[in-house]
Amino acid sequence: MPVFAYKAKGADGAVVEGTVDAEEQKAAVARLRDQKLVILEIGEKTAGPLDAVTGLFKRKGKVTNRDLVLFSRQLSTLVGAGVPIVQSLAILENQAENPAFKEVLVTVRSDIESGLSISDALKKHPDAFPELYSSMIKAGELGGILDTILERLTAYLESNEALKAKVKSAMMYPIIVLSICFVITIFLLTFVIPRFATIFQSFGAELPWLTQTLLDISTFVKQPLNFLCIMASPVVGWKILQRVQKTPAGAKYIDAKLLTMPLFGIILKKVAVARFTRTLGTLIKSGVPILQALETVASTAGNVIIGEAVLSARESIREGGHLSDPLKKSGVFPNMVTAMISVGEETGALDAMLAKIADFYDQEVDTAVKGLTSLIEPIVIVVMGAIVGTIVAAMFLPMFGMGELAGNMEGGK
Repeated sequence: MPVFAYKAKGADGAVVEGTVDAEEQKAAVARLRDQKLVILEIGEKTAGPLDAVTGLFKRKGKVTNRDLVLFSRQLSTLVGAGVPIVQSLAILENQAENPAFKEVLVTVRSDIESGLSISDALKKHPDAFPELYSSMIKAGELGGILDTILERLTAYLESNEALKAKVKSAMMYPIIVLSICFVITIFLLTFVIPRFATIFQSFGAELPWLTQTLLDISTFVKQPLNFLCIMASPVVGWKILQRVQKTPAGAKYIDAKLLTMPLFGIILKKVAVARFTRTLGTLIKSGVPILQALETVASTAGNVIIGEAVLSARESIREGGHLSDPLKKSGVFPNMVTAMISVGEETGALDAMLAKIADFYDQEVDTAVKGLTSLIEPIVIVVMGAIVGTIVAAMFLPMFGMGELAGNMEGGK
């Protein structure tokens, strides 16, 4: 996208300079005028060699979940107080701390002023506003309950973020500890063990197999190319995994393995159930048609296996069937969940039943995370102790042998 350099005068009379991204100069001018700037000079900026290099490392700002939660809560308050939507967006635009989100709000307000509906204006920014968000806003527009929908959106986003935080807390501890263990092991193999190697060579005796193996590993790790490959392997492995996960077959395989993974698989399955039920319950309660709601849930499930099960349920409902039957056949959802969904369908209180399931599984996730943390801690300590203990034993075994040899020599005399 072209970049335009400008010099303009602000509302306080101060002259400011900067750049703005836009498809053409006319769009750049419109965007600056939306920011209450009086343009003095503007022209397309030509990128030099330095700009090309820095552009490779420049990271585009990202709209966070915190930005979205704060925006939804404030917009709900303003709309509920009777403030027109365009004026509300102008107020929130000035209060936005994230430059990327502020730029999005400027465009959204401009689109609404030009005649677009709120939901259509939000759909143009999928990176900032997920499909679920724009779908619920559309339902709020049609039903005339936009402020209520925004409150539900805020509650949903906060619950979803709390769920993510629980999973991260469960995985963060072992990752950090094992990473420290990896660094310490590489340090010992690279800097400490080679010092012992010189001492062992002076003994002139055959070394124990454990010690010799460790010295061979140390020699291998000390090679510059091998050292770089070992240090880069976690990053390269992660990048390869991300590439594989972007392919349909790779995503399906990885997501299936995640749900059956020891220890973490149970938590991830409970998180998936909680997220599915809360998302679907929120959409149905907000007046989104069931078929559209299921399509939205499938695309935001975060797991291909869960998404396929939800799409199967959508086809079942389209053909006049029930929601619970295909979910039960998928084997992903527990019997209790499908039974409660079936009851909700029969009684006509599906949204309330889904909310109860989501609350129950939120507590289940919390309990499982605490149990997993208490279980992983001793396992990680044992692993670290085994690695460090093996290295220490390998280093001292030859010394014990030399001590016995010296004792025998003195006895012979």
